[in-house]
Amino acid sequence: MSDQNQSEHEYIVEYVDGPLEGTTDRRVLVDGKVDDRIGVVAAVSGLESLFWYVAGDERTVNGEKYVSYRFDAPDSDPVEADEEDESL
Repeated sequence: MSDQNQSEHEYIVEYVDGPLEGTTDRRVLVDGKVDDRIGVVAAVSGLESLFWYVAGDERTVNGEKYVSYRFDAPDSDPVEADEEDESL
């Protein structure tokens, strides 16, 4: 698949806040649309956690679609370890 065809079927996720702030990811468009909400498993301080992000602004740069995603803290795993867990 050429780079141009690939960019027609993919988009770049920009994590604008939360534990993944400042990182990007490449995702596949589903039926030509971006995901309204995505879940990401990531390790923070050695602990794997599930973080939810919600889609925001979209823009196109050099033929590629970029979508900003904001952290959904209430639905995500806690970012900081519980004090009880720190003694383990």
